[in-house]
Amino acid sequence: MDLEVSEMFKALAVETRVRILDLLKAQGPLGAKEIARQTGITAAAASQHLKILRQAGLVRSERKGYWIPYAINEEALERYRRQLTEVCTCGCRGTANWREQELENADVEALKKYEKDLQEELKIVRQRLEEMSK
Repeated sequence: MDLEVSEMFKALAVETRVRILDLLKAQGPLGAKEIARQTGITAAAASQHLKILRQAGLVRSERKGYWIPYAINEEALERYRRQLTEVCTCGCRGTANWREQELENADVEALKKYEKDLQEELKIVRQRLEEMSK
C-alpha cells in the first residue's frame, strides 16, 4: 500500500513503532509475540502497531503455516528516504555529507558518543551476519 509521506510519518510518530522497526532491522523477521516480548508490550498491542506499520508499507508479512513473520519493507523505506531527501534542507542531497560537517565541529564528548554508537551498530551488523551464515 502506497501512502503519502505524511502518513508514513504519522505511523512513525509513535515511539513503540520506531522501536519495532529498529528491532526488525537488527534481528530480521520476527513474529508478533516475539516483538511484544522484546519491546515489553502486549501481543495485542504489538499486533495493532504492526497493522499500522503494514498499512504504511513499512513492514511486510507472509504467513508461514501458523507463524506470521514481520520484516522491514526495504523498498518502501528506500522510497520514503528518497522523498525525504527531496525536502531535506541540510544540503547533503542524500549523501549523508552532513555528518562530515557535524563531525568537523564536534567536541571530544560528541565524538566519543558517536564512536560508541558506531561500535554498537557494528556489533549488530556482525551478529546479523553471523546469524545469516548459519
